[in-house]
Amino acid sequence: MELNNAVAVVTGANRGLGRHLAAQLVERGAKVYAAARRPETVDLPGVIPLRLDVTDEASIREAARIASDATLLINNAGISTGATLIGSDTDEVRQEMETNFFGPLAATRAFAPVIEGNGGGAVLNVLSALSWFHPAGLGSYAASKAAAWALTGATRDELAPRGIAVSALHVGYMDTDMAAEIPADQKIAASDVAAQALHGIETGLPEILADETSRFVKQSLAATPQPSAA
Repeated sequence: MELNNAVAVVTGANRGLGRHLAAQLVERGAKVYAAARRPETVDLPGVIPLRLDVTDEASIREAARIASDATLLINNAGISTGATLIGSDTDEVRQEMETNFFGPLAATRAFAPVIEGNGGGAVLNVLSALSWFHPAGLGSYAASKAAAWALTGATRDELAPRGIAVSALHVGYMDTDMAAEIPADQKIAASDVAAQALHGIETGLPEILADETSRFVKQSLAATPQPSAA
């Protein structure tokens, strides 16, 4: 997909990876709707702030109405509560699934006819190495990202006949607020991840593995799971 003159909607564009994606898209000549729950927090020059709460389908539908010229949707907004699947409050688990799975699903459903009507384009879902690796301490987040990986594969097949390519971006530790407690030497810069993501969109990659962690975990999928210690 050619990004020069593309029209992109980036969710969660007010900070972190979303901010870098929006900024680099502008640099590449795209028109960018920088979507956030509070659009007044978007301070990037050259973008159009857009109210979009991925847990509110009415706000998603309104955003799709406003950004009616969109050709690219980047489902970047997400949360991590640190909830486990057994020991934590179920409401936290539901919150992560609502944001990280149902949010991208609702946004894709709303924007697919828009993108198709504009001649086709692409959807990028920002996932994680935890789509494939599921530690107990992050069980809720991992489950939501695993579900979003399944969403990506299924919608890729469903939307291909409509001229819409669907890609997944996987990364391990990235230098954003979500990984603030991780040592700096274990994290990849968000600007580097954004550059790889946009290159992947341009070249039509179905999966973009942004760091060594995501590549290692993906290669390990065929390994036989080992029993946990008693």
